[in-house]
Amino acid sequence: MKHFKLLFTLFFAIILSCKDNGEKSYLPESIGAYNSLIIVIDNEAWKSKVGDKVRQYFAASSLGLTMEEPIFTITQIPPEVFSGSVRKSRNVLYVQKDTLNLAHIKSNMYSKPQNIAVIKGNSDDEVIENLDKKAPEIINAFKDLETKEAQRRFLISLNKEKDLEDKFGINLRVPSIYKIVKTEENFVWFERQIQKGTMNIIAYEMPWDSFSVDSTFVKDIVRMRDSIGNLYIPGPDVPGKKTHMRTEPAFSPSVFPAEVAGNKAVEVRGLWDIKNYPMAGPFLTYIVNDREHNRKMVVEGFTFAPSTEKRDYMFELEAIMKTLRFIE
Repeated sequence: MKHFKLLFTLFFAIILSCKDNGEKSYLPESIGAYNSLIIVIDNEAWKSKVGDKVRQYFAASSLGLTMEEPIFTITQIPPEVFSGSVRKSRNVLYVQKDTLNLAHIKSNMYSKPQNIAVIKGNSDDEVIENLDKKAPEIINAFKDLETKEAQRRFLISLNKEKDLEDKFGINLRVPSIYKIVKTEENFVWFERQIQKGTMNIIAYEMPWDSFSVDSTFVKDIVRMRDSIGNLYIPGPDVPGKKTHMRTEPAFSPSVFPAEVAGNKAVEVRGLWDIKNYPMAGPFLTYIVNDREHNRKMVVEGFTFAPSTEKRDYMFELEAIMKTLRFIE
């Protein structure tokens, strides 16, 4: 009888394990446009100082764009509405006053890939305190998931041209909708046509010691970009004037430490314009250390889309550039 009970227990545990694994593997695919966020919060709390704090973090302005755009497109719903297909949303922030005092992130609860961030507290002040502590981590988790999802979708159809590999020994997962429009000895330019303009990726290399003086670091970056624009990115013809891309002189770009392809890098966000012509837009540049080849590898994305929101365009370019890999 003891042996029978033991066998029965083992059999039951195996069945439960298979069921759990099966349920996890059959989670539906998550839904939602890029950079969209469902915020589950009571309507009254949404109108209170708690809602103000949520908006302060999750509806903050995106950096380096030509118009005000939030980092996430927010949809607020009360807890009783959080059911059905809404639960499959890729990014969810659940904010609630509760007997529990906690802040954490759960993955793949109702769909995959999915992040559900939960913020709770015994009072409004505790909820706000948890938001202050956890919001930056949650934002990074949401952004990372969006980037990985975009990169996964790129794999459906990739550009097969070998210019980056042949000239620089690098690889980017560039969707096939992008086409090479110019290639020079130290320059490759991909372009994608969009409804009101273009999305662009360029790549080139610089000597290892190009940015050796900290006090002139930003100026040296601007000088580099303007030199490349002058050489390779002309503007429209204007009689008697030379036109080319440059860094918008009225705005200093923002510079941040980064990591790309496992190497130390610098992220630069700012605005470009065309000298002597009324064209402008945002750019994002990664300057990546490549000590093995004694160089700085530079990849940049920029968008021209007048009178159009550009957050998601720049997000796509960022996701592409973060697929950079050095070919061994």
